[in-house]
Amino acid sequence: MHQSTNPTLIHYLEQMPLVAILRGITPEESLAVVNCLMAAGISIVEVPLNSPNPYESIGLISEKFGDRVLIGAGTVLNQDQVKEVAKVGGRLVVSPNTNVSVIESAKALDMHCVPGAATPSEVFTALDAGADGVKAFPAEMLTPQIIKSWRAVLPKNVNVLPVGGISTANMRSYWQVGVNGFGIGGALYQSGKSISAINASALAFVEEMKTLRQVTP
Repeated sequence: MHQSTNPTLIHYLEQMPLVAILRGITPEESLAVVNCLMAAGISIVEVPLNSPNPYESIGLISEKFGDRVLIGAGTVLNQDQVKEVAKVGGRLVVSPNTNVSVIESAKALDMHCVPGAATPSEVFTALDAGADGVKAFPAEMLTPQIIKSWRAVLPKNVNVLPVGGISTANMRSYWQVGVNGFGIGGALYQSGKSISAINASALAFVEEMKTLRQVTP
């Protein structure tokens, strides 16, 4: 696997294993939102590429907070998008699917890559291509029991992060079967949500995560 000189994904997950998915965020609100998330304790941020002017938002966040947060893009579907994310300072590539060319392109550019996977075959394909972990997506379809079955066959050091419908109410059942963190979308951020409301949501997720980390998976 390509050796990165950047802090590993594990480094950021150890700080706080939550990925803030800011789908729909605009460049104008990006810095205030990320500042609010950082204050709550979240240090991994993903701007999906189907948001308005996503590369501008990623660039702004990278320039302002890049030394303190892992910033990157979600919904990355091809190699050209990987290169654009790298150009504006993004260091994380997240996809909804398992695309070997996207993974290899990201790793060649010294980026962290977490592709989406919904089956053991996709997980192993992603790992063989050099992925830093997998996004178990959509989590609404991948129950904790299914993730437990994955864990029985996956290498123990593989990072598995459920994404899709994750809330403070269902995190515990996933944590107990050995996931390494969570991608948080609509329950944390939605376009038009106030900074104070985002902060309240972020604090609730961080508090739940702190509670779960005291329980051995």
